[in-house]
Amino acid sequence: MPEVLEITVFRFDELTEDAKDRARAWYRDGEFDYDWYDAVYEDFQHIAEILGIRFKTRTVRLMGGGTRQDPCIWFTGFWSQGDGAAFEGHYSYRKGAAAEIRAYAPKDAQLHRIADVLQEVQRRNFYQLTAEATHRGRYYHEYSMAIAVTRDSPTWQDMTADAEETVTEALRDLARWLYRQLEQEYDAISSDEAVAETIRANDYTFTGAGNRFG
Repeated sequence: MPEVLEITVFRFDELTEDAKDRARAWYRDGEFDYDWYDAVYEDFQHIAEILGIRFKTRTVRLMGGGTRQDPCIWFTGFWSQGDGAAFEGHYSYRKGAAAEIRAYAPKDAQLHRIADVLQEVQRRNFYQLTAEATHRGRYYHEYSMAIAVTRDSPTWQDMTADAEETVTEALRDLARWLYRQLEQEYDAISSDEAVAETIRANDYTFTGAGNRFG
């Protein structure tokens, strides 16, 4: 015979502190399977464009059977020593990048420094340096990027002695910058306060122990 069971359910603010911790853990375990980093990626793509970087793209299959082209940007995080961000793309000089990056991100000293470094090394090489960043290996961090720097000189003039290392480190610094933005965004949306607010907004209910009901 069917039985009717009664169970008391609670909203988040009605739970004990231990049960609230369990409710937040449930949310973190299952509710971050969306592209929460999209806004960070979009910002990064604009910053890269200002600096003179054109990302390579990769084909992504959609659930409806179609495809789209996504920029070659990756990351892993945020708990292991090998975590980080990486990208693939082509870099070349872009006039006015140092001024434009300050207009776009006036308080970001790290981006200003990267733009200034690239500007200065390009000046010493008559603005003829180009670079290609290619991902290698199974991991994603700045050192998983192989960066080849060349000088497009019509007279076959060699690049200055510091050019390759300077451009390489600037592009790796940009990958480090991206990783920090991703980490900050994740910390913000996964904080106790943010998770609790989302749970409240969705009116989720729980058992007294903090397990999601239903």
